[in-house]
This record gives sequence, structure tokens and C-alpha cells, in this order.
Amino acid sequence: MALQRATQEDIESSYAWLRLLVSLTLMTLGGAGMYSITVVLPRIQADFAVARGDASLPYTFTMIGFGLGGVMMGKLADRFGVMVPVTIGAVGLGAGFIGAGLAPNLWLFSLAQGLLIGFLGTAATFAPLVADTSQWFDRRRGIALAICMSGNYLAGAVWPPVMQHFIDSVGWRQTFVGIGVFCIVTMLPLAMLLRRRPPIQMVPPAPASGLAPQSDMPMGLKPGTVQALLCVAGVACCVAMSMPQVHIVAYCSDLGFGAARGAEMLAVMLGMGVISRLASGWISDRIGGLRTLLLGSILQGVALLLFLPFDGLVSLYVVAGLFGLFQGGIVPSYALIIREHFSPEQAGARVGMVLMATLFGMALGGWMSGAVFDLTGSYHAAFINGLTWNLLNVSIVLFLLYRQRLVTRGDKGHSAIAQPG
Repeated sequence: MALQRATQEDIESSYAWLRLLVSLTLMTLGGAGMYSITVVLPRIQADFAVARGDASLPYTFTMIGFGLGGVMMGKLADRFGVMVPVTIGAVGLGAGFIGAGLAPNLWLFSLAQGLLIGFLGTAATFAPLVADTSQWFDRRRGIALAICMSGNYLAGAVWPPVMQHFIDSVGWRQTFVGIGVFCIVTMLPLAMLLRRRPPIQMVPPAPASGLAPQSDMPMGLKPGTVQALLCVAGVACCVAMSMPQVHIVAYCSDLGFGAARGAEMLAVMLGMGVISRLASGWISDRIGGLRTLLLGSILQGVALLLFLPFDGLVSLYVVAGLFGLFQGGIVPSYALIIREHFSPEQAGARVGMVLMATLFGMALGGWMSGAVFDLTGSYHAAFINGLTWNLLNVSIVLFLLYRQRLVTRGDKGHSAIAQPG
């Protein structure tokens, strides 16, 4: 049965804001799959008797599944509406946590993480919800996307200390099974609230900050070229981003502060990321997605540098908070850039593709940091590796800004010539 489609009057209506709240809640619940490995990493390393790099592989598989699933779920949302992928995700996430909790070895644990939790579960509560939200707002699209994607960081602020508490109390396996049941029970009813399809946008909304309007040649480049550059930038920035996010718990354990302190630092980091995302959403409505991405990428590099000289308990809390505050607006900027330069009919697939790239970056960076640790015996080189990837991201964004400026100047020049003398 076809789902009811909304009208233009529903854009930025009270229903749109209610729908945004539901999407925020679903993304917060679904984000459990992204952060569970970070918390449980020391336990599965000990339980399965493997090296740090091997123990990081389930996170890598989860992020790869997360990224690939985002593209598929985005296409499903474009065709059938967002309720369909979110329903699949609720079941997949619940089954994945239960399966991972019962896994007898690392490879079955990794399979449950990558296929069920990543590909079918968390993927359905990320890219499809972002693309769907972008179609219910125009003037306030930047802040709406920031609010929606704050669910990803709210998950990081809420889930790690909750998981750590239950892991310490009843064990990681029982905790995983309990999370699986909880996700199914809570997410399925919420998915039903997203039945209505977004309105058809006959005229592309006005872009922010006087940017050139959507065209067949975004930034004067072929659409595939722009998409590819954004994907490479997404990989690069998230390789850098993953170093503290994935390994902060293990890093604190190695320094003698304990896993609980690391989980608290992760919660602080991602809690500050929520503030960063909301602030960046407000900023992006005024300066556009590319400039917001550049700002966040430069600040992320500064925060990574601060991890090198400071490794005391108090200083790490401060640096972790600054890292979250500096880089929280990076990933939402990619979704906004897509909506500024491509048509809304392509939103689900194109947003899913660029977010897939960011997740591949998280996957690569999570594994790479563990492998560098095994090779060198410390995380110092891993932080330097992250800084190198961050520099690549900044370089791509600067190039795209240069192309955007050329196109904008050209459009202004044509407009001036067209004016009567």
C-alpha cells in the first residue's frame, strides 16, 4: 500500500519538527551499534585472546557494513519512504546485538557486528534519516540536519557509560543481549510514526550564502567528480576522527586510568560533539556547507595535535572535550553540501554514498590505529597518522571552495552583462 505523501505546506511545519524529534530519537537508539565496540574492545581482546589490531577488526567490519548499508537503505528510502529501512534496521540491530552477545569466537562476533548491526541495523538509522530530514526543511535545513545528526553523538554520550555500567555488573555478553531486546521494543513503534512520504519539491530551494544554484555541473565540475572528491574527503577526515573515538577507552586503560575513565571521556567527547553539531548547523545556514566543513576540519587538526603533549587524566578530559567541540559539525556538512549542489530526488542515494565514505574512513582509521599501536607499542604514531589524513581532507575542501568561488564569480559576471546598460 502506497504511503501518503505530504504537501509543500508541510515543509517546516509543526509536523516536520515532530518528525525531526522522532528521527533524532531513532538515530540515538541506532547509534548503539557504532559505539559498542569502543566500550567493549578491552573485554573482547581478553575474552578472545587476540592482539589489539585484531580486536579492532569488529569495529572495522561494523563501519564497512554501516557504510554499504547506508547506500542501500538510502535507495530504499527514496523508493518506499524512510519507514521501510528503519523497520528493517530495528530488527537487524536487535538480532545483531543478540547474536554478537552469543558469539563463541571473534569471527562470528565480527560477522554479527558487520552484517546485522552495521549493514542492516545502524545504517538504517543514519543516512536515510538524514536524507529524509533534508526534504522537510528549506530555510532551516542546516540546523535541522544538525539536530538530526546530533542523535549519532547523543548515542556516543549516552550509550558508553550505560554499557560500561552493565558490562561491569553483569558482563558484556548479557549486556549485548539486553541492548538487542531493548532496541527492537523501542524502535519498531517509532518507525511507524514516519509513514508519510516527504513532499515533492518542484523548485529547488534557494542555496545558502549566495551560492550558485543547483546545476548539472556543480562547482563547474562533473557530478561524479564532485561526488568522488567529497567521498575521498570524507574518508580522510574520518580516519583522523576515528583515532580518539575508537581508541580512547583502550588508551586510558594503557595509561593506567581504567576503562571506566575512558568511557567517561568518550561520553564527554561526544556530548560536546552534540553542542558542536548544533552550533555548526546554525553556522552552515549562514556560510554554507563547504565553509563549515573547512572550519571543522581545521579545528579537528588542532585538537588532534593537543593529544600529543597531554596525557594526564585531567588534561585528557579537557582535550577529549575540545576534540568533540571542534569536530562535531564535520559530517553533517557533507549532507548539506549534497543538498546545496544536487537535486532532492538524488538525496537518499548521494547522501548515503558520501556518508558511506565517512564510515569507511572510521573503519579504516579504527583498524589502522590499532595496527600502528601493535607495531610501535604506543598511540603517538597513530595520532600523527590521523593528522596526515586530516591535511588531505583540508586540501580537498580548499580546492572545492576555489571551484565554487570561480562558478559564483562567473554567474555574477553573466548577470552583470545581461543587465540593460
